Amino acid sequence: MRVRLKGINSITKTLADGSERTYYYAWKGGPALRGEPGTPEFVASYNEAVARRIVTPQGTLQSPLRAFQASAEFSGLADRTRLDYVRQIKTIEKDLGDFPLAGLTDRRTRGIFMAWRDRLAVNSRRQADYAWQVLRRVLSWALDRGLVLANPCERGGRLYHGSRADKIWTAEHEAAFLNAAPAYLHLPLLLALWTGQRQGDLLRLSWSAYDGTHIRLRQSKTGARVVIPVGAPLKAALDAAKKHGPLILTNSLRRPWRSHSFQAAWGIATSKAGIVGVTFHDLRGTAVTRLAMVECTEPEIATITGHSLRDVRSILDANYLHRDPMLAENAIRKLERGTSR
Repeated sequence: MRVRLKGINSITKTLADGSERTYYYAWKGGPALRGEPGTPEFVASYNEAVARRIVTPQGTLQSPLRAFQASAEFSGLADRTRLDYVRQIKTIEKDLGDFPLAGLTDRRTRGIFMAWRDRLAVNSRRQADYAWQVLRRVLSWALDRGLVLANPCERGGRLYHGSRADKIWTAEHEAAFLNAAPAYLHLPLLLALWTGQRQGDLLRLSWSAYDGTHIRLRQSKTGARVVIPVGAPLKAALDAAKKHGPLILTNSLRRPWRSHSFQAAWGIATSKAGIVGVTFHDLRGTAVTRLAMVECTEPEIATITGHSLRDVRSILDANYLHRDPMLAENAIRKLERGTSR
């Protein structure tokens, strides 16, 4: 019986006599394997390397990092969030995995971890903040379970203070996109503008969630259940759309989208339409803004988009509405009507 071994990395080198020889490693950067592929010696050396690799050093930071990834809290995260966490945890393991757990109670440890975050920030402040956030969450989880005695990453602030205050899709953006983008990207735009939902939830939205008048879904990130009345423009688009499977949104091949493929297609379409500075993710904030501009209340907006009231208020106060000139126009018109009586 032939056994397929995963992750083996091979390198072929030319020897001094001109002949070639292939060396095999358990994985890229891993230990060299003995014997020839398929032989018992080769399989045994591979199994030894894997066994050594999966042993988690006790007493180091790597231990709670591995334990967290095997926990129910981790498995309960959205698929995309888990992938992002794994990416950050690999960075943490590489830089801090051998840090002794006994050192977490030392007051100097916080400074050491902050210096590590500062080094990451040289390349990306945003990613440095994300890595800090993941480490903080893992240590908080471990502290609750008695696996560590302190969490030196509590609080700590942020290095990245970017704002999307000006990142709103205007009517001009919408018209330009619909004019330039392929037809299979029109429905994602309308769904985002009329529901205020995240990209991942829209890409997973099934036809069974639409009953002709409402869309019902459970948000993957928060678990919130939302029931959204379908506005006339969106209803017309949904009723006219052809079904190519259980999911509403499909690509040019009539297959379900993968996240990275959708992002790439969307980027090409916006570039072709001459749209710069706004992304698909900004459509969620745009939906909140448009609802507020027609005088929807914060609870009404939250019911549609699934935001908490606090998040709706944060978006309206800090990120979007104070920059929208139409709101200023509406305010002055109201003041004029009030003072003319």
